[in-house]
Amino acid sequence: MNNKQKKRLLWQLPFLAVLIIGTILIISQQRSAPYQQNKGFIFGTIYNISYQSEKDLIDEIEAALQKIDLEFSMFNEQSTVARLNRGEKVKRSPMFEEVYRLAQTIHQETNGAFDITVAPLVNAWGFGFKHESMPTSHQVDSLLKVRDQLDFAAIAKGYASDVIARLLRDHQVQNFMVDIGGEIVTQGISEKRVPWKIGVTKPMDDSLSVSTELQTVLNVTDIAMATSGNYRNFYYKGGKKYAHTIDPKTGYPVQHSLLSATVLAKDCASADAYATAFMVLGVDRAKKVLERHPELMAYFIYATDQGENAVWFSPSLKEKIAQ
Repeated sequence: MNNKQKKRLLWQLPFLAVLIIGTILIISQQRSAPYQQNKGFIFGTIYNISYQSEKDLIDEIEAALQKIDLEFSMFNEQSTVARLNRGEKVKRSPMFEEVYRLAQTIHQETNGAFDITVAPLVNAWGFGFKHESMPTSHQVDSLLKVRDQLDFAAIAKGYASDVIARLLRDHQVQNFMVDIGGEIVTQGISEKRVPWKIGVTKPMDDSLSVSTELQTVLNVTDIAMATSGNYRNFYYKGGKKYAHTIDPKTGYPVQHSLLSATVLAKDCASADAYATAFMVLGVDRAKKVLERHPELMAYFIYATDQGENAVWFSPSLKEKIAQ
């Protein structure tokens, strides 16, 4: 090593020392920072957000959620979607266009099983924002031809979880879990210093949402997860069970063995939408979609011919099953 190289090294050493010390301080601070717990109510559901940060970000989180609510909520009469459904002329924001384009893409990828124009049929069967009496076959046929009402309920909560996850990352938060109505995004580790563990509820008739029995627990880190099922939103009439998942092509509640569909994806909006689509498609047709999309992982709970619950899951999901 010549003198010139030695001098250059001597100049670099202080900078390296500062970098190393800074890195150690950041890591130490991240380990010692408390986990904030923010809870609230949005989109007609509950949200729970846990994240490691010295600062409580609840004000920014709620502001972001209110912005999304003003675009997609069916419960907010001043939302963009509500105004569009009333026939008002509304300028669509970049956020609205982003979600609309994703919805159209998944509509195509699932051969129409995911459809944000199915709201009138959902309402007609008594499961939507407006509760009406059971439709006649003639009414169903008529509603199938009218597809001008938008409903983002099966993608907006997942999108909201993505937005809050981005907000936390922008604040340099390394460890967090965002849960908005069961649509979840995780990163890093939990307060217990282990990967985030998310339970998949065992499907059983539970219209009051009081059952907490789990089918399985998944180790979920650095990924998004959403679950859709027919076991909590249903009713019986004339001795027949009617579930809330409506097939956009037939106009009738689906009648197949799939009880619950959990999807893991890079973003929660996609996981949310695909979980809904899979509940329309059923196990066999959902598997065909998964074959075309190896980036997705799924966990299905379905009823056998003997009426017992059985499971199927993507091979790539096996290592994430905790129990």
